[in-house]
Amino acid sequence: MNDSTIIKLKDLPKGAARCPGAPSTQDIIAADKVAAPGWVRSESYHFMGDEDISKDRYIDADYAKREFKNLWTRTWQFACREEHIPNVGDYHVYDIGPYSFIITRVTETEVRGYYNACLHRGTKLRASGTEGSAEEFKCSFHGWSWNLDGSHKETVCHWDFPHVEPNNFALPQVRVELMWGFVFINMDPDAPSFADYVGAEAKSHFDKWGLEDRSIYLHVVKRLPCNWKLGIDAFLEAYHVIETHPQVAISNADANSQYDTYGEHVNRFISTLGVLSPHLYGQYTEQDIFDQFTIGDATAMGGAAKPKVPQGSTARAEMAVMFRGMFEQASGTDLSKVSDSELLDAFSYTIFPNIFLWPGISLPLVYRFRPDPHDHRKCLYEVFFMKPVAPGTARPMPAEPIRLQDHQSFCEAPGMTEAFGKILDQDTDNLILQQEGLEASAKSGLTLGNYQEIRVRHFERAVDKYVGK
Repeated sequence: MNDSTIIKLKDLPKGAARCPGAPSTQDIIAADKVAAPGWVRSESYHFMGDEDISKDRYIDADYAKREFKNLWTRTWQFACREEHIPNVGDYHVYDIGPYSFIITRVTETEVRGYYNACLHRGTKLRASGTEGSAEEFKCSFHGWSWNLDGSHKETVCHWDFPHVEPNNFALPQVRVELMWGFVFINMDPDAPSFADYVGAEAKSHFDKWGLEDRSIYLHVVKRLPCNWKLGIDAFLEAYHVIETHPQVAISNADANSQYDTYGEHVNRFISTLGVLSPHLYGQYTEQDIFDQFTIGDATAMGGAAKPKVPQGSTARAEMAVMFRGMFEQASGTDLSKVSDSELLDAFSYTIFPNIFLWPGISLPLVYRFRPDPHDHRKCLYEVFFMKPVAPGTARPMPAEPIRLQDHQSFCEAPGMTEAFGKILDQDTDNLILQQEGLEASAKSGLTLGNYQEIRVRHFERAVDKYVGK
């Protein structure tokens, strides 16, 4: 970039600058053979200022305490999937910080969430990290019990508790809403509905994905040595790709990525794949791009010879044809009307405070981050891999979580591909350096890009709303 280009960029309105000389995400998608739907073709960027973000939120233990009091008690959170509790009596324990809930199916159509504590002397009714099926919830300490609907069933030695009125001793409930196959909870009785919380525009995108028709086939859990918000921030932009993931930059239009915000609680990026990074223009051919992105996939299709990109075509166009056939065969579904963009591209939506939804066909993922209740410098990171349920087939039970030790690579998780495991390792290896660097830094805050890091600013603005600056 020369001096005159820099001067011209400075003259632009704040937030208007885009990667010079590179097509936009929408330009790339517009050239696809199978056109993208409206939710893909939309844009919703808003400049939100350029002041630094205070680093205290990541390093201050008292700030974490305020989050537990003011943020986690007032926001909608993904507690489990409906397939975790398919039958009446099934339950799943969800913890967030010091709080714990029993999520249970009371009837075929109703799911409830109970505070996971006996009303006698406070013992957890079900251990954290457990799930199963029950006809009642009985305390293991003194045997007090509650029915599935939360009503009080038995007080052992009731004669000694004349002051306990069973009708007034039901298990306290948390709010529950079911959406797209997820079970969401909120501790705040006065919070907006989940639909209002995400907003009409974002919900209209989510409604089109069919996530209710997917199931979890791999679930990997690992503790990370960083504040939970640093974990969130690390996945909110593609700006890091060229340095952190150089092996994928050949087929990732990182600097071309599109960033959007929707209301207070939802944001997204679209990062087009099968397209060369602007950082590498002139260094690779369309065949190089195709070979890098599809490495291993050609052999997975019966050991056929590596396909060639015809003259006049592009790696992205040929990848769309190849992947359409692969995914149709793997899922047993007709994808002829699914756009090239939905097949190939990385779509990442965040629902505040801690959920990432990746609805694309090639990256059908969900991320969830939860703070460590005992150490604000650590968090729990979960990756859920989801695949479509073939029409007419029974929904499988979700995969059991694979819990990695702190020192283990994501590549060690059974079922994880080496290529994706390496990407997750690269992402998370940065985080201990960032956590320690923020604590050592003489600078009081983080300086963010106006466009490529707008999701970070949007997310941290929502944190400020609940916790305060």
